[in-house]
Order: sequence, then structure tokens, then C-alpha cells
Amino acid sequence: MSTIKTEAAELTPSSVVRRPGRGGGLIHLMWKYKALYVISLPGIVYFLIFKYIPLGGSIIAFQDYNIFKGFTGSKWVGFANFTMMFQHYDFLRILKNTLLIGLYDLIIAFPAPIILALLLNELRLVVFKRVIQTVVYMPHFLSWVVIAGMSVAILSPSTGILNQLLGLFGIEPVYFLGDNAYIRSVLVGSGIWRDMGYGTILYLAALAGINPDLYEAAEIDGANRWKQTLRITLPALLPTIMILFLLHIGKFLDFGFERVWVFLNALNTENGEILDTYIYRSGLLSQQYSYTTAVGLFKSVVGLVLVLIGNLLSKKTTGEGLY
Repeated sequence: MSTIKTEAAELTPSSVVRRPGRGGGLIHLMWKYKALYVISLPGIVYFLIFKYIPLGGSIIAFQDYNIFKGFTGSKWVGFANFTMMFQHYDFLRILKNTLLIGLYDLIIAFPAPIILALLLNELRLVVFKRVIQTVVYMPHFLSWVVIAGMSVAILSPSTGILNQLLGLFGIEPVYFLGDNAYIRSVLVGSGIWRDMGYGTILYLAALAGINPDLYEAAEIDGANRWKQTLRITLPALLPTIMILFLLHIGKFLDFGFERVWVFLNALNTENGEILDTYIYRSGLLSQQYSYTTAVGLFKSVVGLVLVLIGNLLSKKTTGEGLY
């Protein structure tokens, strides 16, 4: 009888620990992990100030914005800026350039880090592997201005290394940065060279988490390296690939202003100009703030729709998604 009373006393409400989800549970949980919340506070403040609060400025896309009258004094025009956007003689051409460059980047540049990670994973000489990994990672620290300067030196029709090599085979010099036919390839190729090594790190980290016993079992069953890659490595990488793919398509129309602007000139603008450079010219140089805000809002909505569709298809096919 005394044992039952003791057990009952131990189960009194005052001694039961509240779980998250009940009254006071959230505060208790936050206090328990207060160190983690304090560490994350600078990141939260950064996103609030530079990402979420500026979203309020999107209201000027529906106004004839005047910088002296502000948000409250500017005239409302509804969707007039969006109508003007699609009726502009240059907009469809620039949208086509953005879509094509984004598509090339998705098809060619996105798989490049995956392929490089698989190749590095097959290297057995650790020192050689580390050297290669460091060499391909270093360009990520260069600015686009430096990369553009290097590209001009390499692709120059008179002194460029590439044209000198072509001359050895009797091919006439090509002005790659002054020809609309090559500017998209230059933009995508320079991005691959700069960021391929950085993206490889993520996939190598995922490869490091694969259980080596799986490869040993497959080898005992007679699977060669190619079959091991198809049956073990790629399925293990699939969750990481899908997450990065969804993040990539979210910025499908956001190719990057600086990345393109440093390569543009009067000879390649026809195929090289994208929405980001168009927003800079029309918004800052021509002071069409409402119009370019509408273009930027259009970009954001398209990116959001692509992420939602991609996430839905990913969860149905692979079971992986962003949420």
C-alpha cells in the first residue's frame, strides 16, 4: 500500500514535465535551447531587415511612384505597370534571353558539380584528390570583375590563348565577347568554372556519409564501379540533388546582375541582356521605379511558382522536398 502511495506521489502534476505543445511548453522549450536561439538571432535579424521588410516596397509596382510623395502620396495605377511590361518592345526579347540562359545553366551547369564530385570520389590517391579539389574550388573566391578581365584576356581575338590555339589548326580568330552567337555560352561557361568547385563540396559531404559496407557487399555480388555508382552512389545522393535542384529553379530568372553586366557590350547586348540588367538600366538609370519593381515582382512570382511545382513533383516522385 505504501508503494502505491509513493508511486502516486511521484506522478503528481507538479512533478510531471510539460511537453512541447501544451501550455507553457513552447516557452519551456525555447528557454531550454536558449543558446541556439541566441546564436541564430543575427541571422534572423538579417533576414528581417534585408529580406522581409523590403517586401513592403513591392507596393510601388501598383503605383506611379514619386520619390518626393512616398508610398502614401503616390498615385495608384493598379496593374498598369504590368501591362506596360508585356507591351514593351524589348521585354519579350529580354525575357527570352533570361529563359534561355537560365535553361542552359540548369541543364549544363547544375549537373557539373555532381559529375565532378563522382569523379573525385573515385580517386584513391588522397593527396592528388585534395589538390584537385582545392584547385577547382579557388575560383569561387574571385569576383566577377576579375573573371571578366581574365575572360577578355583568354578570349581576345588578337592575343587570347584560345584564338592562338585555334590558329594552329588554321581557324580564323573569333571575337567571342563581341558576337551574339557566343555570349550565352561565355556566361554559362564562366559560371561553371567559377562555382563548380564550390558546389562539389556539398556532394562530397553527402558521399562521405554513405556506408562503405554497401560497396563491399555490392563488390562481393560482382558489381563493378559503374554499377555501384548507379545502384548505390546516385540513390544516396538523390535527396541532396533534389533539394539543391529546387533551390536552383527558385532563382531560374535570377541569373545575377553582376555576372552578366561585366560581359555586356554594344556588340552582344542582343542575346546577352537579361531581366536583371534591364531592371538596372530602366530603374536606376532611367528612374522608372514602379515599372522595374513590377518586373522584379514578376520574377519573384515566377520563381515561387516554379519552386511550388518542383517541390510537389519531387515529393510525388522521390519523396523528398523542401517542406
